[in-house]
Amino acid sequence: MSSKGAWKVAVVPGDGIGPEVLRSALAVLDAAGAKFEQVLVEIGFGRWKRLGLAMADEDLETIKQCDCVLLGAITTPPDPDYRSILLRLRKELDLYANIRPFRSKAIDLIIVRENTEGLYSGLEEVGAEEARTLRVVTRRGSERIAEKACEIAAKKKRLTIVHKSNVLQSDRLFLKTCQAVAMRRGIQSEEMLVDSAAYNLVVNPQRFDVIVTTNLFGDILSDEAAGVVGSLGLCASANVGMNSALFEPIHGSAPDIAGKGIANPLGAIRSAAMMMEWMGETEKATRIEAAVQWALDNDIKTPDLGGGCSTEDVTDAVADYLERP
Repeated sequence: MSSKGAWKVAVVPGDGIGPEVLRSALAVLDAAGAKFEQVLVEIGFGRWKRLGLAMADEDLETIKQCDCVLLGAITTPPDPDYRSILLRLRKELDLYANIRPFRSKAIDLIIVRENTEGLYSGLEEVGAEEARTLRVVTRRGSERIAEKACEIAAKKKRLTIVHKSNVLQSDRLFLKTCQAVAMRRGIQSEEMLVDSAAYNLVVNPQRFDVIVTTNLFGDILSDEAAGVVGSLGLCASANVGMNSALFEPIHGSAPDIAGKGIANPLGAIRSAAMMMEWMGETEKATRIEAAVQWALDNDIKTPDLGGGCSTEDVTDAVADYLERP
């Protein structure tokens, strides 16, 4: 996405620790000198409990009028009457690519997850004795996620196509389509079964540069990769479409620690950096990432990383670093 004039961002605090980490992200963006119009949108489980509606059509229209979304975290309860906000936003905004980078001193890889199909298709039948979910894989969906993955892999090295085509026929379409796109784009690629990929992420994560995979596999593998780098709280994501995007940390709403001031804000801060990159503000994105790395190198860490710092301590340290001459 190229740079433009006034950006309009839908700011969604969400549930649990969402408001806390989002405040941190906004404070760091301010310290980095980022300029954009904020449009506050209240949606999520908390609103559903109060009003019986997690997101109104008017809220969705407000979000569509914005360039992108910056989100804290959303709770999705196991309630058949609750419609997932994230799944709805991904479909309504056609955010087909979920991009999740994982960096530490040991690894540097990106998981590119198809974001609108697979087992998250929303096509389900639930009965007393049997439940069915339709797994949807289309050539169009596979082609466009492969194109996005190849675009990223062109700046790195190897592309790994992760699948389960030895058991799932639908994955044969995904695999063959991704291989064809990689060949056409001149991108070096390999294919790997998802169980083998899960194993290698633990024992040999350095072998991966860019992973492209289907919706559910990408969801699971990215949480595993977060464990390899140290914590879900460190990790960011971008949900990207042709004309819009949504940026959020990959962790959940963590209601058990909400309000305690110990949530790790770095995933949300890194998500804000990804938003800057998407806006064409590469210099600000690079500075924010450098500030995060400085905090980690100096052991300014929340309890999930073995540290004793609060959410506010970490946020202030990152912001102070950015405000130095």
